[in-house]
Parts: sequence; C-alpha cells; structure tokens
Amino acid sequence: MTIDDLKKTKLPDAPGVYLFRDSTKKILYIGKATSLRDRVRSYFSNDLIKTRGKHILDMVTLATHVSYEKTDSVLEAVILEASLIKAHQPYYNTKEKDNKSFNYVVITKEEFPKVMTLRERTMLLGAKDIPASSEYIAVYGPFPGGSNLQESLKIIRRIFPFRDTCVPNSVKPCFNRQIGLCPGVCTGEISVREYAERIKEIQLFFKGKKSMLLKKLERSMHANAKVLEFERADEYKRMIFALQHIKDVSLIKEEVREASRRSSRMSEKAFRIEAYDVAHISGMHTVGVMTVLEDGYPKKSEYRKFKIRTKVDISDDVAHLEEVLRRRFAHANWRFPDLIVIDGGVAQRRVALKVLKDIGLTCYVVSVVKDARHKPKAILGDKELASSYRPSILMANAEAHRFAVEYHRLLRDRLPR
Repeated sequence: MTIDDLKKTKLPDAPGVYLFRDSTKKILYIGKATSLRDRVRSYFSNDLIKTRGKHILDMVTLATHVSYEKTDSVLEAVILEASLIKAHQPYYNTKEKDNKSFNYVVITKEEFPKVMTLRERTMLLGAKDIPASSEYIAVYGPFPGGSNLQESLKIIRRIFPFRDTCVPNSVKPCFNRQIGLCPGVCTGEISVREYAERIKEIQLFFKGKKSMLLKKLERSMHANAKVLEFERADEYKRMIFALQHIKDVSLIKEEVREASRRSSRMSEKAFRIEAYDVAHISGMHTVGVMTVLEDGYPKKSEYRKFKIRTKVDISDDVAHLEEVLRRRFAHANWRFPDLIVIDGGVAQRRVALKVLKDIGLTCYVVSVVKDARHKPKAILGDKELASSYRPSILMANAEAHRFAVEYHRLLRDRLPR
C-alpha cells in the first residue's frame, strides 16, 4: 500500500479506530487514534522502519486498504480497539507486542466486585491476592498499552466511582472515598444492589454500548426524581453529562508521548511549543499564562503566570494576549519557541504575529478555535505543521487553559468574602 492508495480513503480528523486490511479483506493490524487522518498518514513516512520496526513496514506493504470507525472520544477509541483486537486477533498486533504481556481489565466475582487491571501473565500464572480466572464476572481486553489503559481507567472511575482495594463496611473511609473515586463501599453508604447497578454501568461502557448506557442512566435519573430522591437524580445527571463530555486530555498526552518515543528525529535541542491563554470572569481578575511542551512532554518548571496590567476594555482578550506575549519576549534569557499556540481565532493569531514582527523574531504561530462547548474545532495557521503536530498542539492548548483557570481561581479565592 502507498500514500497514493491511502488518498482514496477520506479519513476524518477525528478520534477512532483504523484497520489495515489485505486484498482478501483480512485484518492485518488494528490501532486507535486521536486523529484518524494524521495517525494513518504517519505509517507512510520515510522513517517508518526506524520508528515502528520491520514488522510494521511489512504490514503496510501487505495492506491494500484501510477501513475505520469513528468514536466520540479518544477514551471510546481505546475501548473499541481492545474489543476489536480480541475479536479478530490480528497477526501484526500480536507481533508488535514482541511477546510482552497484554493488559486486561477484570471485574471480580464478589458481593462488592473490584475493578482491576492485570497483565495476561499474572492472570495465567496466578499471584498472591490475585483471584483465579473462575472468580471474575468479566474480563475486558487485551489493551496494547499499559499506561494508556491506566489513564483510561482513571477517566472511567471519575464518571463511575468503583471499589478496588478497600474493605466493605469497615466504617473508616478509604483514601479513594475521600477524593470521590470510591462510592462508599468501605463506609456502607452504598448497598449491594446499588453497587451491582454501578458494575452493570461500567460493563456497558466497556462493551461499547454507550447509547444503551445513557438511556439506562436517564431512566434512573427520572425514576429517582419522581420519588423525590433529588440527590440521587443529580448524581445520575452528573454521570450523563460526563459521558457526553468526556475529558480525555490525558489520553491525548499519552499519544503525544508515544509518538515522541517512536520518533528517531531526536536532535540535541528539543522541539519547543509554547501555548498561551487568558482567563477572567466578566473581565474580573484577568490573568494570562504560558505553558511549555518539549518533544511532546510538559515542562512545568518553565510554566509562567502573568497578572494583566493593561488598562483597556475589561473583555479585550486580544489586548490582554498582546501584553502577555510582549512581557514574555522581554525575557531574552528564556529559550525562544519553535511553535506558538494561541487560544482563539484570527484576531488572536494576528496579534501574536504582530508582536513577533515587532521584536524581529521568526516563529510558527497557530491558533486553536473552539466550538460552543469549548472543544477544539479548527487549527488556524500552517496546515502541514498543524497536521504534523496536532496532538501536541491540542495538548499544549488544553494545558494552557487548565493552568489559566487554575491561576484565576486561586486569585479569586484569595479575595475577602
């Protein structure tokens, strides 16, 4: 298969799972992606043998076409990838593991089941405190990436808190209960029947039945509201909202790191991305921030905060951004970036280019445009660069937004009530 063959398939710039197939439509390899278009294109780079190995190069050579399935989030792509690998067991997925053990999510057969991650080797050989395979309600996997699975489970647990290690009805709340990741198994706040429903919800998600799960949660929300159990109804409402707005920035980070590990183009100087964002509420306590990524990794020691000093219209984000950029580039001792990521549209990108021109600095600038839900809709700027560095750009932008909101909240909370 060649890049010209790939052009016949209009891959979307969206999360999902891709399947390389041969001339008989047999599946050779299954993978997940933050952007199907960008991820599949990466298999046709000149340095594929260095970044992925000979077996993947052989796979691409044997493949004749690529099919795909879009998902609403990267998290759902992770789940779907595992389900499809289990169903089809493609040769090149197994070969890529190089005899390393796959990872699985297991749910134990207990009054209050645990949700755990285990390696295949541990499941087969057994170990202390690890249940035998006959003691599982369900097993999901295989998941190719261990770190990716851990990040996925963290996201799922924030939506559906579950038990992992605590002792049921021990009165004293476990650490996870204190931070909202255990539903109260340890303190007796949740009954066996209620917890069984929670496990069913988690199982539906791992089976990829999101629409069925949403309907189940909506029924439970209305049923509780009908009998005036408003606190319970609000909990179901929270779960529904979280499912419809899955925040999987951590998984985008993992994809960026994975790409960085595979890259053979490791120069002495890391590729530096600086991202900027401004935060305020109705113009109050306006702040700006700079976050830094080097070769796909956040460099938090070089994050910077700026209290806005400019006396302009309180809602003039463009003027505030200009102040942040001018103050940042006044520090000639800070290493200059290879790419600047701005949160905003044409106006924000234009002011960044103006600042760079004024100080005589040449640098790529892209801006991330958001939709009504504040999700990335488009990246303005050099199209080839935006495509090549899309995961890093989105990661840097998300990190800047998080850091700006965190700083703004800190200043706001310091004010006298």
